[in-house]
Amino acid sequence: MPRKWIRNPCFSTKSSSFSTSLFPSPSRFGLSPSRPSFSESVMDKTLEMAEPMIMKWNPESNTLANVTSLFHENRKEAWDFIKYVNNLHKSMHFSVTENSNSEQLVRCQMLMQIAMKRLEKEFYQILSMNRAHLDPESVSTRSSTSDYDDEEDNDKIVNESLSEVEDASSIAMADLKLIAECMISSGYAKECLKIYKIIRKSIVDEGIYRLGLEKFSASHIHKMNWDVLELRIKNWLNAVKVAVKTLFNGERILCDHVFASSDSSRESCFSEISKEGAMILFRFPENVIKNSKKSPDKLFRVLDMYTGISDHWPEIDSIFSFDSTASVKSQALTSLVRLGEYVRTALNEFESTTQKYSSKSPVAGAGIHHLTIDVMNYMSILADYSNILSDILADTTPPEKHSLPASLFGFSDAEESPAPAITLKFAWFILVLLCKLNGKAEHYKDISFSYLFLANNLQYIVVRTSTSNLKYLLGYEWLSKLDSKIELFSSNYERLGWSHVINSLPKNPTLRISPEQVKEVFINFNSLFDQACRKHSLCIVADSKLSDDIKASIKRKIAPAYREFYNVHSTTMRNNRNLRYVIKFAPEDVEHRLSDLFFGTV
Repeated sequence: MPRKWIRNPCFSTKSSSFSTSLFPSPSRFGLSPSRPSFSESVMDKTLEMAEPMIMKWNPESNTLANVTSLFHENRKEAWDFIKYVNNLHKSMHFSVTENSNSEQLVRCQMLMQIAMKRLEKEFYQILSMNRAHLDPESVSTRSSTSDYDDEEDNDKIVNESLSEVEDASSIAMADLKLIAECMISSGYAKECLKIYKIIRKSIVDEGIYRLGLEKFSASHIHKMNWDVLELRIKNWLNAVKVAVKTLFNGERILCDHVFASSDSSRESCFSEISKEGAMILFRFPENVIKNSKKSPDKLFRVLDMYTGISDHWPEIDSIFSFDSTASVKSQALTSLVRLGEYVRTALNEFESTTQKYSSKSPVAGAGIHHLTIDVMNYMSILADYSNILSDILADTTPPEKHSLPASLFGFSDAEESPAPAITLKFAWFILVLLCKLNGKAEHYKDISFSYLFLANNLQYIVVRTSTSNLKYLLGYEWLSKLDSKIELFSSNYERLGWSHVINSLPKNPTLRISPEQVKEVFINFNSLFDQACRKHSLCIVADSKLSDDIKASIKRKIAPAYREFYNVHSTTMRNNRNLRYVIKFAPEDVEHRLSDLFFGTV
């Protein structure tokens, strides 16, 4: 039989801790040259113990051994098997330095080959039969270190029967690690890694498929309409959480555990198993960005994808830390950069769209303009992404300081304490909106309606800001500034819309005047008040607080003065034949008419 020597890796001093110095020279014991050498004696003893165990589980000569699993049938015997193989390896390592042509060495080599075939089979069976126990979700919930690493724990496993409640995944991982260490130290790393890569890659590939992740080409994505692509994005958002936290994390933990004794094996296995699936996962956002028209409508999905990567970046950085998986991190980072660029462009498009809005039709009843509603609703949702937007906008150039009127914005932007970029950006958006609203207000023929329109829209801006995360970005000082503006606009509306009615009543209602003068006051008030009520009843003030505040202010200036004038002078007109035409309103009628304002109906 041709001699097949032990593989060189098993004889390197790095791969074995065994030292010939542990065995004294035979001459020290007075042994004659004709007797077996000490190394031969050691080899004989090792063969005597190892050969029966190895041959018992020879898969090619024993039918029972071919159809059963050593680690499944008898774990104590399995650990003994590994121990004998390790001892055999050490003996061979010692003997080859003394007599490389020893017949014993050839015999040991044959046994080692049989043992490795057995361990290959066991390794494959454990990986195959424990797919459910070694699924990434099960593995990712446990630490990358095992409770079975120490010899003390190993002895405990050997000597104690396993209870029903023991963790099956932990047992399988411990067995895989034991076999891998034995095969690698014996020079059979290639065979071990090949089995591991084939089985575990199929599990990762299946996981990627089940997550609905596909390898789309750029042209394929370009042809998708937005509704279909949005569904793909939603699926990706769910997939990235599971893939990073469970699938790839679980595989990294398993690789690190099984191949703890070999850094190169850990890296080789994990890279080959995970790289393809990870590239599919992290290339998707970049392909979406490259092949989608930039639009404010799509911004929120893009922000979601940015969040999906940035929130998991610490895990991505840790899981794919090997040099051979650097391309995965690079792809994730590239997608993150492209997403950020898209966001900045979409925000500029949003600003441009607001500026270009050109409708000249005034809103009926001086109510809230739909542009105000659309912009504020959009910004309220944007504010929910404030942390992400802060990162994306951190390096952007802020608006020129002179373009942000201090009269409208209450936050500080001094050189020593500049406002955050995101605050300046949102303040700028609202300034653009306010400028557009000022232009829309000029379309009303009645100036009082212009001021009511501005008060209405600013009130909507304040309410939407104070009831969303916008309040944290723009601040309470800013809100206070706008509240002051609302009060000013409301006051101007009241002055221009109702002052002629207020001024129609004498400043001193109790002052005695002639019946003709009384009649003239009543008739003049009737006409002006009725006209004003009819005109302003068409106005709409949707915000109940603003509506009540304006009505209360008008009432305070009209109702008490009219009531006092009515109580003093109405008796003067009782003998007038046209009394009902002279005094049209009782004091209660005036209050009721004012209470009915701002509902949009006469």
